[in-house]
Amino acid sequence: MSNPLKGEAFSGTAQVGTLFGTSNGSLTSHHCTGSVVSSPQGDIVVTAAHCVYSSSGAKTGLAFVPDYNDGSMPYGVWDVSAVYVAQQWISDRDPDYDVAFIVVHKSGSSTPIQSVVGADTLAVDRSYTALTTVIGYPSDSNEPITCTNYTSEFSSTQLQWDCDGYPGGTSGSPFLTDVNSKTGLGAVDGVIGGYETGGDSPDVSYSVHFTTWVSQLLAEAESKN
Repeated sequence: MSNPLKGEAFSGTAQVGTLFGTSNGSLTSHHCTGSVVSSPQGDIVVTAAHCVYSSSGAKTGLAFVPDYNDGSMPYGVWDVSAVYVAQQWISDRDPDYDVAFIVVHKSGSSTPIQSVVGADTLAVDRSYTALTTVIGYPSDSNEPITCTNYTSEFSSTQLQWDCDGYPGGTSGSPFLTDVNSKTGLGAVDGVIGGYETGGDSPDVSYSVHFTTWVSQLLAEAESKN
């Protein structure tokens, strides 16, 4: 039976954006999603580790574009200057550690991205089952999509979330709970990734179940930033 829920295109939300590759100072194609997460310096985005760290190390030439929509970049382009992933991901691509924090800066500006677009709060050790909104950027579209459904426990370390229309490009999309209807901000307790790097079909997505190690990784990114 097909999933009756399907991601719908919408205008976007300020703190969620897409990751582009860059070449000679210009954007190329977008390939993953990320969201600004609250931090003291205000310059950190959470995404999936497989989006930003490959077998050869941290990927270079990346840029984050918040609230991207069909060529519109209302908050500009933010270059990725550092990538933080768990040692378990570096060592053997452990799907239970498919989470990354990246540091972003806008050329010519000292204002942190959090001050411009707001930020979601990081949530760990939450229930496996929660009403969750997932916002993502499919690679074959220039518009963000959104869908809301309950997560479930896929395993002790992984969440499952069912909604059709989340193909490649939506990796790193935030699992948002307690979303404020006015601001669009919420608590992020997962990102598309993990098992099957987030799922091998567009109607079922997965995420690492965020526990204490995720907040420790964020703290590491903050301390070295």
